[in-house]
Amino acid sequence: MQSLPALAEVLANGAGTAVVQAPPGTGKTTMVPPLAANIVAAAGRRGKVIVTQPRRVAARSAARRLAALDGSAVGERVGYTVRGESRTGPGTLVEFVTPGILLRRLLADPGLESAAAVILDEVHERGLETDLLMGMLTEVRQLRDDLTLIAMSATLDAQRFAALIGGDGGDPAPVIGCPSALYPLEVSWQPAAAPRLDERGITRSFLDHVADTAARAHAEAVAADPQVDALVFVPGAREVAHVASRLRSRAGRGTEVLELHGSIGAAEQDRAVSGRRPGEQTRIIVSTSLAESSLTVPGVRLVVDSGLAREPRRDAARGMSGLVTVSCSRASAKQRAGRAARQGPGRVVRCYDDRAYGAAPAHQTPEIAVADLTAAALLLACWGAPGGAGLALPDAPPQAAMQEAVATLKTLGAVDGGGHATSMGKVLARVPADPRLARALLDGAGRAGARTAAETVAAVSGDLRAPGADLTRLLGTLRTGGVPGERRWAEDVRRLEQLARREGARLPAGGNEPVPAADAVGFTVALAFPERIARRVPGAGPERYLLASGTRAGLPAGSPLTGQEWIAVADVARAEGRDAAGTGAVIRAAAPLSRESAEAASGPLLEETLTAELRGGKVAARREYRLGAIVLSSTPVRPAAAEGRHAVAAALARQGLGILGFSAAADTLRRRLALLHRELGEPWPDVSDQALLARLEDWLAPELELLAGGAAVSGIDLNDPLRRLLPWPEASRLAELVPERLEVPSGSRVRIDYPEHGDGRPVVAVKLQECFGWAETPKLVQGRVPVLFHLLSPAGRPLAVTDDLASFWSGPYAHVRAEMRGRYPKHPWPEDPWSARATARTKARM
Repeated sequence: MQSLPALAEVLANGAGTAVVQAPPGTGKTTMVPPLAANIVAAAGRRGKVIVTQPRRVAARSAARRLAALDGSAVGERVGYTVRGESRTGPGTLVEFVTPGILLRRLLADPGLESAAAVILDEVHERGLETDLLMGMLTEVRQLRDDLTLIAMSATLDAQRFAALIGGDGGDPAPVIGCPSALYPLEVSWQPAAAPRLDERGITRSFLDHVADTAARAHAEAVAADPQVDALVFVPGAREVAHVASRLRSRAGRGTEVLELHGSIGAAEQDRAVSGRRPGEQTRIIVSTSLAESSLTVPGVRLVVDSGLAREPRRDAARGMSGLVTVSCSRASAKQRAGRAARQGPGRVVRCYDDRAYGAAPAHQTPEIAVADLTAAALLLACWGAPGGAGLALPDAPPQAAMQEAVATLKTLGAVDGGGHATSMGKVLARVPADPRLARALLDGAGRAGARTAAETVAAVSGDLRAPGADLTRLLGTLRTGGVPGERRWAEDVRRLEQLARREGARLPAGGNEPVPAADAVGFTVALAFPERIARRVPGAGPERYLLASGTRAGLPAGSPLTGQEWIAVADVARAEGRDAAGTGAVIRAAAPLSRESAEAASGPLLEETLTAELRGGKVAARREYRLGAIVLSSTPVRPAAAEGRHAVAAALARQGLGILGFSAAADTLRRRLALLHRELGEPWPDVSDQALLARLEDWLAPELELLAGGAAVSGIDLNDPLRRLLPWPEASRLAELVPERLEVPSGSRVRIDYPEHGDGRPVVAVKLQECFGWAETPKLVQGRVPVLFHLLSPAGRPLAVTDDLASFWSGPYAHVRAEMRGRYPKHPWPEDPWSARATARTKARM
């Protein structure tokens, strides 16, 4: 890394923060940590250098690489800590950790007294936990000016990060740049004939194209250089398995195909990224974005890129969060390509065209902008910054998503009314799982068994694929061993079971009797996600379900769960096509449970309600027993008076006041009042739908009573109820301020049409001849609102629209007269309208 001396000088001169901007392959991950450790030691400060890596495999790989360069064993001078595994010792100077590990250390030790320096690597990836660390560590530095904080980025966002973490004296942190160390890179495009994605996700034909392209390109590369290994990027573990399987049947003899994703064990991950030893076969590594940055895979000189990634997305309308397949950003595509040119000239084959590349987003969407924020909200509450208030975060969390997350935490008892963590919240924050799953682990241990609860939470947290969406079957397969992810899952189970027993089972209000063994898995899932308890929709097919949240979702075709009356859904995502059963969402993982267990796990979603609807001109009331949106029973009732009024009011709020119907008199009165409220404000009442619904008892109470008692809507006239809102004594001036009719010069009293909702102008439609001689346009509401005249022909057709009669007589009238007097000769069209007699009659009758 050419810029190492510049960084050493900055840190040695006392700068407490710095940003290192260096492209992949420059050695920043292995060179900056020992430099920081040497500077810390030279300054006589105690404490280790902690380096975050966004992935466990990267933390382990970086620790092994740096230990090898140091000539020591892993766990001595250089170590690592990831979830479920730690290799450190009393002499460890540099420790690589994942962001989640460091976040929990900060909650336990807000001063981070064991560290002299923290290096945040790969901050450009904009992972949620790394963003949180940036804000929290900036606060720590305000208390500890001896803590060195370095952020390392592979992109050009360095100035932004420098401003965030700040330097001494309030200026931005120094930025140390480094030129690219990549070798020449050949880029080729080989798009598939079939589309990459359809309504069900990534297409099988495209995955086959990726595998075949990789096999062909690798064979060409090995023919020129037998030492070339290949790295193939696909979006998820399922796609890794498919492409790897096809490659094993198509790659040349002597080629080993390895898989790399987050669900396989640590040993398999480490083997995939550690490089070949002398004499071993050439390799093709099929990976998710896990290998996109943070580590160098030795031997890779060929990259085959699907151009797809899996990113978190939150669907607030359906109450769903999960991973979706999208086109990777251009920055990610460059990072992937760079894997091929770190150790020599390389080649990248993109299985899509340059137009798709150009249409891709420039950068990956920050996780904080699209992910479920429940876990983040709990960490922030425990840190003492509810909702992220006061923290210097790269992006503020979306307000709606944060409010939803805090509401969820309140239902878990994890935060109080002010958003601060409760004792329960602090317990949940210590569990390495989503807070909802953490609460399910503790609550489910007493009724489903600590072991089963831990197994269920570990499987759901591990994002393991449930065959046919059957979570129970997945657990059975994991227990027997020999499947991808089994070892990591077993380690998580042991740790979670210990946590559940140590913290103690916190039983739900329903009691502590054990649930049936067949319900244990579903009961645990339902405790975590009660809004995802689902019941089969009668008459809609055995694979369609209604969730308690109100979302409809379908089981994938052939699922063993098809036909189950009740299921608890652990994972549901938006989808189209056959798997979604026409519902717009597909269930990815679920477990069966009985109605009794569903009710026991549902908490406040289980309620008895009285509902009413205005149908056929009358109120129909029903008493319903509901689990969220799922109606368990519904019985027609005649409610008590108070209940009935409340139910009718709720029906009006749902269906709108229009179902009552406004008579002509009531509609006119409402329009007049709306104009008064617009022009004069209080005490004249707001008569909009929203305002009227908000104060039904003030003006409609007697009618609510009648409707609740069975009276027909047709017998209700809203004119008198609206008059109950008139303010006194101001009401005595109603006719003066907004009269119903206006007397015109002919003596006729013409109706005034008031605007709807108070918007616009009052209108008088009158024959032109009835207004001869009228010079001054009348104004209403104490002279504030001029009347708009629609001057009509003798046949009632509009001739002119004006709110300035004097100007009309002096100008446009002459043109109107010239056109109309021949058409209507029996009616007066005087040359001088000022002196003519106003009349509604013909000339003969005058």
